[in-house]
This record gives sequence, structure tokens and C-alpha cells, in this order.
Amino acid sequence: MTQTASVARAPWHQLPSVDRLLNTPMASEWRVLYGHDETVAALRQILANARANLSPSAPPPEFETLLGLAAQHLQTRAAPKLRPVFNLTGTVLHTNLGRATLPETAIQALVTAAREPSALEYALATGGRGDRDELVHELLCELTGAEAATIVNNNAAAVFLLLNTLALRKEVIVSRGELVEIGGAFRVPDIMQRAGAKLVEVGCTNRTHTRDFEQAITRRTAMLMKIHTSNYTIQGFTHTVAPNQLAALAQTHGLPFVEDLGSGTLVNLERWGLPHEPTPRESLQAGTNLVSFSGDKLLGGPQAGILVGDQALIQKLKKNPLKRALRVGKLTLAALEAVLQLYRAPEHLPERLAILSLLTRPQADIQAQCQRLLPLLQQFLLGYNLLISIEPCWSQIGSGSLPIDRLPSAALVIRPSGQRAGSLNKLERLLRELPRPVIGRLADKALWLDLRCLRVEDETRVFSRI
Repeated sequence: MTQTASVARAPWHQLPSVDRLLNTPMASEWRVLYGHDETVAALRQILANARANLSPSAPPPEFETLLGLAAQHLQTRAAPKLRPVFNLTGTVLHTNLGRATLPETAIQALVTAAREPSALEYALATGGRGDRDELVHELLCELTGAEAATIVNNNAAAVFLLLNTLALRKEVIVSRGELVEIGGAFRVPDIMQRAGAKLVEVGCTNRTHTRDFEQAITRRTAMLMKIHTSNYTIQGFTHTVAPNQLAALAQTHGLPFVEDLGSGTLVNLERWGLPHEPTPRESLQAGTNLVSFSGDKLLGGPQAGILVGDQALIQKLKKNPLKRALRVGKLTLAALEAVLQLYRAPEHLPERLAILSLLTRPQADIQAQCQRLLPLLQQFLLGYNLLISIEPCWSQIGSGSLPIDRLPSAALVIRPSGQRAGSLNKLERLLRELPRPVIGRLADKALWLDLRCLRVEDETRVFSRI
């Protein structure tokens, strides 16, 4: 009897059953929102956790507490993993934060394409099968001066496709100083190897001449290639071969000359006070036969790899079976077409193209925004032993674009009032755990919140715990 009574009073026997929790108004709402199976699984998991954490001397969780834990569990599982954040790192084109933000016209085009059937590969004029590249072909040729164009899912795929198509089991000559490694430890030599091409390095790290390319040309040479060193720069005693010189050399030997521009922009950025970045039009005018570049960097569009150039070469790329494996979907094409349309009126780009709007923000505007947000941040950090100031800083373009060029900006700078820098790590984690995470930059024993990428309409939400 004593043992039976003891078992009856054990705390785990006092926990409610799944059915009892399930027959509550709150659980009924969950079944509508999340489904019956998901709701039951959540309740079982919460009860299992409660049993695992019980001890004979501690009372079991209250009924309402269990329901609250189940609600949190369901909300966490249903929350999207791809969450919006506030980019206060000072890097405008941040690879880990999605690179370029799209303009409103592209967002609307995305929504329409997602909601409605669309003529993706249907030729409305003839009623037959169409080519999805044709949706942006005319625009790309118009904006770059190319004879033809094609699209794949990113620029690494574009380089892979052109190498596999034009240089399979043949040699590609590249300057040693241009063998870049892009984000995620992807290296150009590795891409060449996987594409089936043999890399031939010429010149030195800092100096390469036309004669280096000419001496390396053999019967097995498939092309000459130039790769834009968009994520680093070599300074000092240097020399590189200009595109027009390589194009002339390639033409003399009956070879194609290909240039990977990396970040890619369709306009001269100097007209807005930004550093110059080579454009596809400039490259093609210099005699380049094929140019590749990204869609989601300086172009300001969705992730895509864009190839423009000679009609015959583009047709070869399109016939490669890999083209289908690397092709883009209707959402990418819808957004890309909308972004390219904006370039037909370049004088309006700073107001209409999101990325250019961020890059051209005056430092005075960012400084004024810091002044408006300083009281809000002080209130947010009330009780923390920290010093907050407004300081000038330098933003960077990022994502392999203009690596040494900086943009004057301003930041809210947070420092510990004492010698303990650990409080900054805690604060940085606190900001990342907000409903909409705030991503800053730790440097020089301070947390820097560069406001270049913060929209005015988001100012009241940036430090919100709701």
C-alpha cells in the first residue's frame, strides 16, 4: 500500500495527458493554424521534456505553463528560417545577408510571376515553344552592345558553363595574378578543373605582359581569359594586360577572348561620384568575345549569372546540356527584366534602383539619422554599462566589388565603460536575437552600427523587442 500510494503521488503522474491538453480552446486554434499532427507532436514533445526535467521534490509545471511552452514550440517550428535582418555592418553588398536588395518594380514583378501563370517558354506570337532567355535577351543586348545573351543561376555557373563548352580537355591561359578565390573557398582553378579545362598560368603575381600570353599559346589552347580581381587588389610594382591587347592577340591566333567581370555594372558609376568599375559594354568594345557577370551585385538585381557576347559563342553555350541544369526560373527572370528596364533611364537610377540609392547616400544624411536614433538606442540599452557615441566611419561596397574603395558614412558606436569587452559580445548576441535581428560589426573594441543601409521608414523598428 505504501509503495502504491507513493507511485500515485509521483510528480510525473500529475502531468496532464495529451488528450486533455488537446481538448482546450487554445489547442483547437493550433489545429487550424498548424494542423492536427503538428499540434499533437508539439504537445507530446512538451510533455516528454517536462517528464525528463522532473524530480520527486519539485512540483510539475502548471497546466497553463505547458500550453505556453507548446505555443512557443509551434511558433518556432513554423517561423521562416530565411528571416529579414537590419544590415548595419557597413557592407552594402553583404554576401551572407543576401547581397543586393531589389527595387520595388522588381518586387512587384516577382509577386505577379509567383501568383499567375506566365509565358515563360511559350511564344505568344506563334503559339509554340519559346526560349526563356528571350525575356531579357533584347534588354541585355541593348544595354551592353552584345550580339547575344544567355542567363544561368550565378556567375560561377556562367564561368563553369563557358569553360565546359569552349575549353573541354583544352587549355585556358590566365594571368597568375587573377586566380581569385571567391566566397565559400571556391577558387577559379578548381572551377576550371571541374569544367574539364586545363589551366595555364602565365606571368607573375604582380606583373603579367602580352608576351607571357603569346609564348603560352599552343595547338591545345582553347581561349585567353581575363578575370576581374574584384575582391582584392595588387598595388605597387604591377602590370596587367589590357583587354584590348588580349583581344587583339586572341584574334591573331584565331582564339576567343573571354572576360569574367565578376560584380558587373551596366553604367559608369563615376557619374554619381563612385569609383569606376568596368562595364560589359566597355569590355565588348575592347574586342572581348564573351563577358560574364553577376546579377545580384552592382547590377542590383536577383542572383544570376549573365553571359553576353558573340552570337556564335552564345549559341554554343545554349546547346550545352549543362545549360538546362544551370538555367534560372521565372521568378529570377521576372525580377531581372524589371531591373534591366530601369537602366533605360539611367538618370533616375539613384531614386529607383535600391542598391545605387544606398551607395550614393550622403554622409550628412546618415549622420542625421544617427542623431535621431541615438535616444532610441540609449533607451534600449538603459541599465547596461556601455558608452554610446556617433562617429564617422567608412562603408564598403562588398561582395567582390571595388575592394579598396570606401564610402564616407556614420555609425552609432558602442563601447564598454570599463575594461571588460565581453559585454560587447553579449550585446552583439542580444541584437541578433531580436525579432528582427540587428547585425552590426565588432571592430577596435567597439560595436559599430553603420546606418548606411537603414531605411528611414525602418527607424522606429530597428531596436524593437516586439
